[in-house]
Amino acid sequence: MLEEVRITGLGVIDEAVLELSAGFNVFTGETGAGKTMVVSGLGLLFGGRADPSRVRPGADRAVVEGRLRVEPGGNVARQVSDSGGDLDDDGSTLILVRSVSSEGRSRATAGGRSVPVSLLTYLADDLVAVHGQADQQQLLRPGRQRQALDQFSGPEFARLLADYQRVYHRHQQVRAELAELTTMARERAREAGDLRRGVDEVQRAEPVEGEDIELMAEEERLANADALHAAATTAHQALVGDPASGDYDTSDVTGLLATARAALEGAAHHDAQLAGLAGRVSEAAYLLADVAAELASYVESVEADPVRLAAVQQRRAELTRLIRNYGAGVPGGPPGGDLAAVLAWAKSAGARLAELDNDEDKISVLQEEEAGLAASVADLAGQLTAARTRTAGRFAEQVTAELTALAMPHARIVVAVTQAPGFGPHGGDEVEIRMAAHPGAPAVPLNKGASGGELSRVMLAIEVVFAGADPVPTFVFDEVDAGVGGKAAVEIGRRLARLARLAQVIVVTHLPQVAAFADTHLVVEKTSDGSVVHSGISKLDDDGRVRELSRMLAGLEDSEFGRAHAGELLAAAAAERATMAERS
Repeated sequence: MLEEVRITGLGVIDEAVLELSAGFNVFTGETGAGKTMVVSGLGLLFGGRADPSRVRPGADRAVVEGRLRVEPGGNVARQVSDSGGDLDDDGSTLILVRSVSSEGRSRATAGGRSVPVSLLTYLADDLVAVHGQADQQQLLRPGRQRQALDQFSGPEFARLLADYQRVYHRHQQVRAELAELTTMARERAREAGDLRRGVDEVQRAEPVEGEDIELMAEEERLANADALHAAATTAHQALVGDPASGDYDTSDVTGLLATARAALEGAAHHDAQLAGLAGRVSEAAYLLADVAAELASYVESVEADPVRLAAVQQRRAELTRLIRNYGAGVPGGPPGGDLAAVLAWAKSAGARLAELDNDEDKISVLQEEEAGLAASVADLAGQLTAARTRTAGRFAEQVTAELTALAMPHARIVVAVTQAPGFGPHGGDEVEIRMAAHPGAPAVPLNKGASGGELSRVMLAIEVVFAGADPVPTFVFDEVDAGVGGKAAVEIGRRLARLARLAQVIVVTHLPQVAAFADTHLVVEKTSDGSVVHSGISKLDDDGRVRELSRMLAGLEDSEFGRAHAGELLAAAAAERATMAERS
């Protein structure tokens, strides 16, 4: 329930405080005083669109702050807590703030914590229901009428609708998957053929990871066998000489090292430094002896082999083709590709082939599931139709009874539930609210069967009945009594007062008959000091209510006739409220 709302810098309102109470709260005031801004402020507080043009000229921003009483363990408290906000110290007071700058920037806080504006919209679902002239236009749309009827149907219907929507969405998914599998069969067959040819080519080649690197090294060695043999032979001769030459005077490295080692070792015992050098020469001799032995072995192994070279080149060409076709550009692989990328492609291609090859089996399974889901959709849609039809009769009876109380005793409301061309997210029904203006008249759509004043009363009757089924604690009605007067206006006030026995009701009205029924009367006042208009909101006492109702009745606050009539209205309304209290 709203306890207080503070509005700053919004439209013609410089700064105003709305002190609200439980029961029936009414706002009145002269045309242009800012009554619409009150409703705009409430809409902004609960996540409405931020319109920078509504910011008061000269102000940096418009700010709306609301203090609400909420259930400590309820859904609103949980959502605020989940967003990091807190209720006030008493554990049941929530502060909401919404601001809009003149540049269009919007901010929101809940429980002292900055939150997305969307959270205010979610909170509004549990806090407030706004019923205004814009909502009347929405209610003329068939989709909104179906939504209103569904919400009026209650929680059991909501569970049935949720079951239907779960099955319906799964049915849509299965149908889409079937359509993809069947309509794209040719493309999928072409894909499978291409993959199968590639996988077969890789399997025939039987590549081994790293084989391309090894073959490249082997080809380099075979192609330069003569040069490698000559280099190794020359190096070997330099180290150990060439016994086959018969030239024993030619010096070689190992012989020279042997001479150096013998010379050093002969005198090493005289000097530790020289002994160290002798050791290092000895190590070099052993190392070069090992190198010479390996060179001898290498010389024996290197020989030209044109046949092997041709085989290696052919295998490399085959592997290069595989890399070019299936390894280059593979995600995660090297830029140029290698056999590892080819093998990775072959593995993923095999998995994709298995998936494509299972299409027929998958289609069969999906067709069976689709048939079962279609039957379930039809069955649940039938249950929705039956439930809506039952609710439609009850809803129509209650609205018709309200119209009788609103001085339209001969009007009759009919809620038509008809079959839609197919099933949709909400079932297979089209819902349309129709009205027969008098006995014998056909029931026609609301926008065709009611005059402006009648339509306002019909809409109010629908809103009151609908609001009675809505669990929110606060209802806002913005001039839904437009075009109504006289006895019907009194009945509107009476109906709103009855609704206020169940929840907080906030009404913006121009009708004194409606205002007389209020528990709390607030007036939007306007004063002009030249070029700037300031609007404020004040709570009226008993004498102030008489003056305001007199103004609304006669246009003059101090008219003796108007004040007498206003007093009579207030006394009659007070008696009505007392009777309501006794009955409840």
